[in-house]
Amino acid sequence: MIEAWYPSNVSTPAARLRYYAERFDTVEADAPFYAIPDRRVVENWAKRTPPGFTFHVKAFGMMTQHAVDERALHPELREYPHAVERGRVKRPSQEMVDVAFDLFLESIEPLEEAGKLGGVLMQFPPFFTALDEALHEENLAYIDYARDKLGKRRMLVEFRHPSWVEEGRARQTLAFLAERDISYVAVDAPQFPTRTTMPPLVAATSKIGYVRLHGRNRETYFARNVSAADRFDYLYTPGELDEWAPKVRELAEGTDVTYVMFNNCKYDYAPRNARELAEILGPELVAPWEGATAGQLGLGL
Repeated sequence: MIEAWYPSNVSTPAARLRYYAERFDTVEADAPFYAIPDRRVVENWAKRTPPGFTFHVKAFGMMTQHAVDERALHPELREYPHAVERGRVKRPSQEMVDVAFDLFLESIEPLEEAGKLGGVLMQFPPFFTALDEALHEENLAYIDYARDKLGKRRMLVEFRHPSWVEEGRARQTLAFLAERDISYVAVDAPQFPTRTTMPPLVAATSKIGYVRLHGRNRETYFARNVSAADRFDYLYTPGELDEWAPKVRELAEGTDVTYVMFNNCKYDYAPRNARELAEILGPELVAPWEGATAGQLGLGL
């Protein structure tokens, strides 16, 4: 994307963020999923973007039960008991997870102080399921725990296993989120005969709507040892974006603001598709940068 979308003279992270913020009014910061960011870095995010710009921050992997790279651990986390398998931290102690939440929230405080924090994206792994009652109750309890840890911050929940929204379970899942003012994250992803990915279900469970478009590359979606850009190597066609327009309109009708984030991060696919969808939705939904109120589009970076 750096080579395909940014001009050659926009060559530093600071310049790229400013360039981006002149063209989109929201962004999803995915880097914190891999490592808790330095607070000074986040302070610069806030300083280098104009008033009204919104950051959504993807939670550190340990906060959503993912195995994380031991090398990326915050120094304070290294003191707590944990197992390491092939360089990944697994089965961290509860105290370690508690501290991970605390350190993460401390790191994103500059965005809160600047009024630029939208939500914290909690993307749970495929093994976080509702396949049986025991798992279901255990995982709902974890969502409650995370909700308490995040406090007043907006919580955005993305499931990656379809058991959460299958027939007989969807209504219960959505009601659980709505009762806690948690935003359900609608996704677009490749669909398989085995139904191993989330269906494109849209639902308003809070005043904030959220959509993530991952592309539909079936060959790379579950591939291992490939980059994120290769995994989400997909350019939506105008017809595929047309499919999402009524879903976004429906979500916007039931929320105060709806965010649509493009995660198809190969080449310039994400910014190109974001602009195309904005044109399809029209100015009544996607207002100009100076005060978008109904719908906002951006990229996951």
